[in-house]
Amino acid sequence: MTSTPIAPTLSAPGSPKRTDPPVPRKRRPLRNVGRAVPLLPAVVLLVIFLLGPVISSFYGSFTNSALTGAGAANQEFIGFKNYIDLFQDKDFPKSVVLTLVFLIASAVVGQNVVGLGLALLMRNANKVIRGLVGTFVVAAWVLPEIVAAFAAYAFFNDKGTLNSFLGLIGITGPNWLYALPMLSIILANIWRGTAFSMLVYSAAVQEVPEEITESAEVDGATGWQRLVYITLPVIRRSISTNLMLTTLQTLSVFTLIYVMTAGGPGTDSSTLPILAYQEAFKFSQLGFGTAIATILLVVGALFSIVYIRALKPEVD
Repeated sequence: MTSTPIAPTLSAPGSPKRTDPPVPRKRRPLRNVGRAVPLLPAVVLLVIFLLGPVISSFYGSFTNSALTGAGAANQEFIGFKNYIDLFQDKDFPKSVVLTLVFLIASAVVGQNVVGLGLALLMRNANKVIRGLVGTFVVAAWVLPEIVAAFAAYAFFNDKGTLNSFLGLIGITGPNWLYALPMLSIILANIWRGTAFSMLVYSAAVQEVPEEITESAEVDGATGWQRLVYITLPVIRRSISTNLMLTTLQTLSVFTLIYVMTAGGPGTDSSTLPILAYQEAFKFSQLGFGTAIATILLVVGALFSIVYIRALKPEVD
């Protein structure tokens, strides 16, 4: 007896197509766990060296911890007293304003604008110009921070390099670190950190399609119009990333300012990191100093949220 093959059932024209019920996917928990195992060492290191100090600092800001006295012998929880005293301190508002001025002038505007300009210059320049600019700009970035800080101090000092050059043309320069301390450290930080922005934007502008730029040029678009309507939208994600990184790096700048001015004269260049150091280690008030560090952490988080929400990088 032979079996006859069963012909496939064909649906009549206009009738709904026959669909088989979806086959549920089998979950593979073991496979997912196996993928996560290589990440465990990195997660453990982040918890120990990043999350741990942040939690410890946050808790310390609610205590009377100190290097000397009763706070050193017996640390006690005092609630929001450090924050109340901080907002009543006359030096704190000034330090916040100086930090924002330093951040916006040297990172948001200075490093990003100069870095983008150098990236565009190097894209259109010949090999000799690219080599010279790249060498001089990157040299400042690869120097150890303490070396760069002393170099900036020697440049802006009363008898330093800048005033020596001005003296050659008959101009008597001021003591820049005393008369214009914030301007000096802003320029020094731009010199120090522009190379990072230049490298980020140099890689980003290479992704701008040349055919689009050439078509816009043929249509009569000026260089400024090509920059605003073509280049900047294409490198939008790089701008978002670079703004966030340079902001966080600049918020944590301590060595450069401390070597050049130590927060002086008086408190005229005392940014939040300098104020936190002075309160914690010069005046031995660790709890008060960690409260300032916590405020600094909040400021960095707020800037990061603003960048993410304003620029909205696309997700591939």
